[in-house]
Amino acid sequence: MTDDAAAGQADDGGPATSGPAASGAATGGPAGAETVTVVHLVRHGEVANPDGVLYGRLPGYRLSEAGQVMAKAAAGFMAGRDVTVLRSSPLERARETAEPIAAQLGLAVEFDERLIESWNHFEGLRVSVGDGALFSPRHWIYLRNPFLPSWGEPYRDVASRVLAAAADAARAARGHEAVCVSHQLPIWVSRRSAEGRRLWHDPRRRQCALGSVTSLTYVGDRLTSVNYAEPSGSAGSRMAGA
Repeated sequence: MTDDAAAGQADDGGPATSGPAASGAATGGPAGAETVTVVHLVRHGEVANPDGVLYGRLPGYRLSEAGQVMAKAAAGFMAGRDVTVLRSSPLERARETAEPIAAQLGLAVEFDERLIESWNHFEGLRVSVGDGALFSPRHWIYLRNPFLPSWGEPYRDVASRVLAAAADAARAARGHEAVCVSHQLPIWVSRRSAEGRRLWHDPRRRQCALGSVTSLTYVGDRLTSVNYAEPSGSAGSRMAGA
């Protein structure tokens, strides 16, 4: 249930799919063909979190040194791509991840509140297995429905706002590519929604590593495929973050 669970393999058979986004192509193709646009949802890098709390939307949580390296790797992944729009969640860790991408592409960063982390009752608390808020009876009412989930922003609402933000970015970058820097849970449930899968899931099995790129390909206004890459390599998959 936590938004700082380590990212791993996708559950219920959800591998990265093939399609135009795999090559980074975003051209319209032959005359008369519908325009192809790619929106890359970039998860921010590792955050300095010495107390191990679920930081959610709290201010002051910035990238660690490793997170800064991950942000640069994401920027390198975008090098040479036809990116014309760069947007980000307003939270510090996302803004810091967007900075090297902006420098790489020569773009200004626009902020979109719809890309923000989901809200969570346990924000600011420790929720790791074996200790923390989960062992306090006063919090148990918030655990009553893991399918919604009852402890935070409904998955359906999160996916709806992020996919709306991605669609707007696609329209702004029509025929090119866009980058939207966001957070693990918002990106993951948006991907699941785009692939027609149920939104409730095991957080330990999210395929959305720190610094990863989930690419949505649009043909015209239709979202047609999803691709996934880890510019920071497998190390990013093993590290926790939100």
